[in-house]
Amino acid sequence: MDPEQIPLRDLHLPEAIGWWPLAPGWWVIIVLALAGCIYLLRLYLAKRRRGAARRHALKQLNRLTADFEQHGDVVAFSSEMSELLRRTMLAYAPRKEVAGLTGEAWLAWLDRDLDQPRFQGDTGRKLLELPYRRPGDDLLALDVVDVVAAVRQRLATPVGVQD
Repeated sequence: MDPEQIPLRDLHLPEAIGWWPLAPGWWVIIVLALAGCIYLLRLYLAKRRRGAARRHALKQLNRLTADFEQHGDVVAFSSEMSELLRRTMLAYAPRKEVAGLTGEAWLAWLDRDLDQPRFQGDTGRKLLELPYRRPGDDLLALDVVDVVAAVRQRLATPVGVQD
């Protein structure tokens, strides 16, 4: 027999293995990765929602401070700042715990969770007394500087173990 006459064909290699459809192990990894991303997103959104009142209050304090620099009315500024502090603390804590506090009890509550007490001293006295002064009194803007710093720290520090 003539080798040229033998009906031989070339070798045909199988097609390369495709990436689709995915193996079951890959589906498990994809589902776990998606579940992890959703969980982390929910944690982030919950943390952001808890800090919304704090961020809003700090923006309001900056606006009040800018307004105070324009008009210079210490009594109106301290009154607005005290009201902002009270409203923000009501957003942080249960109403029954905060709403009825006045005087020293209010100042002691404001010092909760701070590194060092800021309100149970001269700063707290100014916070309580300045809104009730007569607008014509000789009040210096320096009387308000330490109060603003204390209020800013209180607004920036979460109450309890929130974050």
